[in-house]
Amino acid sequence: MWGIPRTRYSDCNGSETSGETEIVLNIGGVKQVLCGDVLNRYPDTRLAQLVNSSTESSEHLSSLCDEYDPGKGEFYFDRDPGAFKCILELYYYGEIHIKRGICPVCFVEEMEFWNIDTYFLDDCCKCELQEAHDELAEIAEKVQTILVDREEDPTARGWQRFQMCLWKLMEKPESSLPSRVIVIISFLFILMSSIVMCVGTIPDLQVEDIEGNRMEHPILEAIETACIGWFTVEYVLRLLSSPNKVKFVLSFMNIIDFMAIMPFYVVLTLTSLGTAMMELANVQQAVQALRIMRIARIFKLARHSSGLQTLTLALKSSFSELGMLLMYMGVGVFLFSALGYTLERSHPETMFTSIPQSFWWAVITMTTVGYGDIYPKTTLGRCNAAVSFLCGVIAIALPIHPIINNFVIFYNKQQALESAAKHEIKLLALRSEECAEKNASRVQRGSVANSDTHIPLLEDSGHHLYNL
Repeated sequence: MWGIPRTRYSDCNGSETSGETEIVLNIGGVKQVLCGDVLNRYPDTRLAQLVNSSTESSEHLSSLCDEYDPGKGEFYFDRDPGAFKCILELYYYGEIHIKRGICPVCFVEEMEFWNIDTYFLDDCCKCELQEAHDELAEIAEKVQTILVDREEDPTARGWQRFQMCLWKLMEKPESSLPSRVIVIISFLFILMSSIVMCVGTIPDLQVEDIEGNRMEHPILEAIETACIGWFTVEYVLRLLSSPNKVKFVLSFMNIIDFMAIMPFYVVLTLTSLGTAMMELANVQQAVQALRIMRIARIFKLARHSSGLQTLTLALKSSFSELGMLLMYMGVGVFLFSALGYTLERSHPETMFTSIPQSFWWAVITMTTVGYGDIYPKTTLGRCNAAVSFLCGVIAIALPIHPIINNFVIFYNKQQALESAAKHEIKLLALRSEECAEKNASRVQRGSVANSDTHIPLLEDSGHHLYNL
């Protein structure tokens, strides 16, 4: 058995009872003296195999450690000593905890080297490891998307090549300068359309038609028509160039784009049917409702704003906190509106005519808005109002911090993912340049092989991402 034999005695008289082996390890310059009996608790691990390798050949011994010094009886491993301290917890405590500051993915590689299964990780560390794997998967997906956008499919011909170029032009602003220009123009059209919609409601800028009805100024209508024309062309080009048209149509942001365009053409169709059709009250109301739907185009900004997208995703991740807030408010509104109606109904000038009508008072009181259109007039009613807005402040304040915290965490994660993806792209570019230089030098020497001319960027990227 390799190591240093140590004799153990049972009593003070010196009677020998048993022998135990110790092995000396040098882990990255840090020496460790470990007992063989402790390491043999898990016989499938590398350390246990090292203890029991006395009858093995030197080749097998060299496969277990990086170097062995027979003079010192010392095994050398070029591994992280900090991670090895965590590995030792398995032999003494039966489970492993990843210390703070150690990359979970790198620690899994350490466990694989020492032949230790991830089953022995504590549950909290398994959750941290899963989060790290998910984050690396997201980075790999971003890198894959960027590489696909940059590279063209050599097998694409004719319409497929044109469709791919058009899709990058309309949907991938980071792919080229013209694509960025189109995004800026689209952003300006959205702002212009929103401003025209708001300015068109100013009475001084409106004109009267033949029947005396007020309508938008013709110049504003012309600007609106130009904006709708741009939105229509943009939507049609994106639809035609989309690789998956069903997924494109059912996408939430594309539904918003369609809703921003559709009212204009519906109103145009109704007005083209003639004045007899427009005299119907229901049709006129439908036209007004469709024109109000133009406000949906403001949501088109989210397609060009990463900040709005981050806010939307953060709110989606905070559904439980938002549901808790609505539950608190719902219980409070029902409770204090019922108390307000009960305490105020006997007053001759009461404003609380029913419990459902009191819901409005409870909402504006608990949210501390207080319009003053409904207010209590009795002493007990005012005490109820004081308690209601105090409870409202507490109910609103409790879930706000988790929601803000979720937003900060999600925002920082998005920034880190984008930075890591850009870093990976730079590394892949450097790798490709190095491989190209090596292949060029081999060609000059006349010893290049056909199999060496392929540069597996995506495969190397995935391996490097795992080794972050």
